[in-house]
Amino acid sequence: MRRLVGRLLLAAVLIFAAASVTADGSTSAQTEDSVYRLVPGKFDIHTDGTHPEETTKGFNDALQWAHDQGYTTFIVPPGTYMIKKSAKGQPGPDARINMVPDMTFVLEDGAELVKEPNDSEIYELLYIGRGVNNVTIRGGKFVGDRDQHDYSRKDHPYSSGTHEGGYGIVALGARNLTIEGVEVYNFTGDGIVIGGSGQMVRDLYGSSFVPGAFDSDGKPTAAEGRIRTITPVPLNHERFKTDPYFELSNNINLPADFELYFYDADGNLIGPKLNAKVRQRIQIPAGAASFHLVFERADSNGSYIEVWSRVPSENVIVRNSELHHNRRQGITIGGADNVVIEHNVIHDINGVAPQSGIDVEGGYGENGFLNTNIQIRNNEFYNNAAYDVILYDGNNAVVEGNHLASRGKIGLAVSSPFTGALVKNNHFDGTRLVIYHDVTLVGNQMNDSYTFIEGPNVTIDGMKFTDSSFTISSSRPFGVEVKNVTMVHTKRADSGFGIWVNPIRVTNMTIIGESRLGVINAGNTTGNEFTNLRVVGHSGGTLPRGTYNGCYFESAPENKRELAISAPGTYVFENCTFKSPIVPLAIYDPGSDVTIRNSSVILDGDSHGVFVGAAKSFVFENNTVKANALKRAELELVKINDYWQRNDPADVLKAVIQNNVIEANIAARGISTIYAGVGAPPYIVKDNTLYNAKLFLKADDVQSGNQELTK
Repeated sequence: MRRLVGRLLLAAVLIFAAASVTADGSTSAQTEDSVYRLVPGKFDIHTDGTHPEETTKGFNDALQWAHDQGYTTFIVPPGTYMIKKSAKGQPGPDARINMVPDMTFVLEDGAELVKEPNDSEIYELLYIGRGVNNVTIRGGKFVGDRDQHDYSRKDHPYSSGTHEGGYGIVALGARNLTIEGVEVYNFTGDGIVIGGSGQMVRDLYGSSFVPGAFDSDGKPTAAEGRIRTITPVPLNHERFKTDPYFELSNNINLPADFELYFYDADGNLIGPKLNAKVRQRIQIPAGAASFHLVFERADSNGSYIEVWSRVPSENVIVRNSELHHNRRQGITIGGADNVVIEHNVIHDINGVAPQSGIDVEGGYGENGFLNTNIQIRNNEFYNNAAYDVILYDGNNAVVEGNHLASRGKIGLAVSSPFTGALVKNNHFDGTRLVIYHDVTLVGNQMNDSYTFIEGPNVTIDGMKFTDSSFTISSSRPFGVEVKNVTMVHTKRADSGFGIWVNPIRVTNMTIIGESRLGVINAGNTTGNEFTNLRVVGHSGGTLPRGTYNGCYFESAPENKRELAISAPGTYVFENCTFKSPIVPLAIYDPGSDVTIRNSSVILDGDSHGVFVGAAKSFVFENNTVKANALKRAELELVKINDYWQRNDPADVLKAVIQNNVIEANIAARGISTIYAGVGAPPYIVKDNTLYNAKLFLKADDVQSGNQELTK
């Protein structure tokens, strides 16, 4: 489907081009979008995959000529065009196609650009550099030398030797770029690279500073505890003419905050001082010729800082394309702003780490580039060796509508250096989800996989899990919020809901079916908050410490395992329902403090009801207990310890059972404390109404207002 879309786009260009192509292959410039259809022989370009040196030079000559003639569309006819390899260790412009600005570069069906087999660790096939703006690359195949590459040598003694730098389409510092309908494969590194162009333009050492600062007029002044530049830093680098901004980087023995003063060519201050930070992108105001710096520091000994020009690629679209069988990545975004990656198929990326379909990674923390405003929408991923998508560093991304299906691998990783991602309506099909902080997940689905979610500032809203493990390890209390989530277990897999490290808030969550891992795995967290948690068809297990409001617990019909409290801490259940054919709730930890109020216990089997085997405190009030299927009269519906513990030291230290309605289908023991154990304190049992059930209490229990009725 995506190839068809690309061909339709290409056909539209070719229909237009046919109307303006002349007999000799050139075009008249009479149309608004002037089209040139390449005549290969005119530029010594070979179409049979031979003569790479002549073909490469011919392409660059033809593109420059077309640009100089005012053409805005350059069409490449069918053929195999081999692009020359680099001189050893020296990739450069003579070993690639260098795009020109303001040009649509169209490869017709059957046209492919092929990299000459080589032994270089780094190479490029098509390059779009800084200042090469307003470019479209459309159609055709871009083919690397992966299968014929010689991996045995290094470009120089200090290179990595991994040969992961062989790239297909490379954009560094380009603006307004569209890549569509292309197929890019078999590169030793990445299929497409969208990155920045950087250059250090000046560095400043301790000798560049003296004690002092500047006054409001920009004049030097004495200032204790501060240092300033001695001479102004010029802004005359050629890069600033087209990209008028810079940043300060790599500060040593200098604080991250500083004051900056701009001056014109005559040394006059331009505007008020600017309070700025290291790595901040600073706009150069009109008329500025230099600047001064001021830092809070007693002296400049050992100080160092660099002035950098960093130009990201901006306004880039990659769509309707296929990227596959590249060794390192399908697409790397390594220094860009406002990028849209949509409707692509990215698969079989394998060979050298990270092995990701898309990797948003500019190395910002290592003096690299910042990625901002990245959209990854409606793409298909499969068979990638490690990841489908990585948001490694940068801020503000949308990952939406993707099918992430490299089964057993990571579908999406949002790493610690990345801030502010919206992950929406994706299908994690057998792929994992790894999330650190500042992420909102809305409307996603996952099957047959598992998660790691740390937080803080993470919200999971509207997600559906099928036979998956949903695990949260919140780095801070309530750093992760879960709401409107459904989990379905269909095959008793090692799936389930886990809460570790710190408590979280859960609202409107439904868990359906049996899991080998139990109901909720909770580690040592305490203080979780659950509202409208529904657990239906469970096979028993433990509950986390916390507060439960409006929650519902119903076991599987054939369940033979209790829902249990087995850790110390506070548990509060308000307006909850417990339904099971066996003990609906059992309490076993002597350090547990359990309160159940305004709730309902439904026992639909021949079993005991609520069982308290050990607790620091048990409060059971204003509840209803209904036993609908009892067969044995000796069963207890609210029970503190049992016959086998009657001679052991008491381990239920407090119990209040009051204002409850307890109903049995046969004569049974409604409330039992008689087996509480040696030294048990008096328990409070009062104002309970029992139908077809009797009190079975210790002599010293405080009891009043209880009624035993027949129904």
